[in-house]
Amino acid sequence: MALLGWLVNPVLAPYIDQPAGITGIARVVLLTAGLIWQFIVSLAIVHREEGNIFWSTIKQRLWLNTPRDPKTGKTRKKLWLWLIPLSLLVPAFSFAITPTLNRVWVSIFPFLAEPPGYDFSEFMASSEYRAQLVGAWWFFGLFMVLAVFNTFLGEEFLFRGVLLPKMNGVFGQWDWVANGFLFGVYHLHQPWGIPGGILVGALLFALPAKYFRSTWMAIVVHSGQSVFFGFLILGLVLGLA
Repeated sequence: MALLGWLVNPVLAPYIDQPAGITGIARVVLLTAGLIWQFIVSLAIVHREEGNIFWSTIKQRLWLNTPRDPKTGKTRKKLWLWLIPLSLLVPAFSFAITPTLNRVWVSIFPFLAEPPGYDFSEFMASSEYRAQLVGAWWFFGLFMVLAVFNTFLGEEFLFRGVLLPKMNGVFGQWDWVANGFLFGVYHLHQPWGIPGGILVGALLFALPAKYFRSTWMAIVVHSGQSVFFGFLILGLVLGLA
């Protein structure tokens, strides 16, 4: 992801962004390709370990099951209710905690600061940019592909599905912390947000997935951001913003 974002993107951007008429499209396309590659790698790992990639095998190996009671180990549908407070914690962290944490991080390592033109909120504040997205259904489609592989088939499939169930053998009870750390550091394609990625990845994604032995807990919570931005971009494409 870092190679695609920082080395390949500058080379391809002039050939993709300018014809598209929208800044940053090349980066979105490349990062989407990276997420799809994560999905392919995840399937390859499962096939290597289990000998096949049937849904029943993937489901068992990646904890894609109903949440389990930590005490009895039995699946309980009522445990899905935990998704409500967990999902509410994501925006709470995003607005109240991670921005401050990331600012401190960037103040210590200023060379990791977000470059000009990378902040999505800056684009949204531009009436010219918003006008370019009106009727751009291809952009909405691109985002939907990015979203599916970002918060399900890519990052969560790999980090909480493939890696987390195996990390206890190395890190013991702190496997969820190690998983969150790995998840945060992986975001070298946006290094200004690494501390926030570590915190959210550990507390809101890895810990619930481990505690309830269900990767769905992390997938659903993580996907909240995709739903939010999906509606935002849909509004822009429809010309409602």
